[in-house]
Amino acid sequence: MARIAVFGAGSIGVYIGASLHAAGADVVMIGRARMRQQIASQGVLLSDLDGRRQQLAAAGFPYQENPFALTDAQLILVTVKSADSAAAAATIAQHARPSALVVSLQNGVGNAAVLRSALPGWQVLAGMVPFNVVQMEGSRFHRGSGGQLMVEASAALEPWQAVFSQAHLPIQLCAGFDAVQWGKLLLNLNNAVNALSDLPLKTELSQRAYRRCLALLIEEALRLLRAAGIRPAKIARVAPQWLPLLLRLPDALFRRIAAAMLEIDPQARSSMWEDLRAGRLTEVDYLNGAIVGLARSLGKDAPANRRITALIHAAEGTALQSWRGDALYQALCAQSP
Repeated sequence: MARIAVFGAGSIGVYIGASLHAAGADVVMIGRARMRQQIASQGVLLSDLDGRRQQLAAAGFPYQENPFALTDAQLILVTVKSADSAAAAATIAQHARPSALVVSLQNGVGNAAVLRSALPGWQVLAGMVPFNVVQMEGSRFHRGSGGQLMVEASAALEPWQAVFSQAHLPIQLCAGFDAVQWGKLLLNLNNAVNALSDLPLKTELSQRAYRRCLALLIEEALRLLRAAGIRPAKIARVAPQWLPLLLRLPDALFRRIAAAMLEIDPQARSSMWEDLRAGRLTEVDYLNGAIVGLARSLGKDAPANRRITALIHAAEGTALQSWRGDALYQALCAQSP
């Protein structure tokens, strides 16, 4: 059986790698010492919002720190943080075979391009993980929302489709993947709102004050995308252009009209919240910061996304303090630069 390597196996990487391992795939996860030690002592418990619970024993669990484990991989799933993409590519180039298929399963819009630039001659595909995974007590990796993995269309993925389906991770192949990534990024603008709210996603999105913050961020992003000639794909059940209007609805009407947006496990939170709680640097520069960068490239500004990026940076490395929705909205609308 051909080997799959998950490089940068944090919450998402462990969930995907452990699911493939449980389905019988020859998989190795490569990541940090802390994660290896945790799994070595507790194993992995996989769970999801549909009631799945699967305990995987620590003995024989394929998690390593040494990137030498990339040597025999024929499929490499990159799940490192966006800031680490260039370093990941250098490590892959050093240890892996040039014939390996590389798939970026990272947040943001430019990671596959970074990997391609550093891996000339390799086949690199952009991908997207629509669901969130939160680490919980007992080495539990909990998938709190739905959706299928999405990867840019390529015949090279055909040999892997069956094992991903067996692992409860079916892959949807997509043409025009840039539009898909921008569509996902619009939804990911909520990561910062959720992190600052210090609330579960479902609780946060059930409150109009926080939804108004997200509507402001998405509306600003949509204006810039139109100016740049970019048409984001529909990732949620609602077309991107309708999201701000929908998010601003009163709570009772939102729950009735947009019930699908609240089909989230009550325990689910954003990865950015998890990073802040753990005292780690976040990916805000590659999410809200990407909108700020797009604005600069057009000679424009993105004040709301710029302000929330600054708020997240201010929260990094400090004790997380929750923001009320109305206070956060006022901060995003402030007249000062």
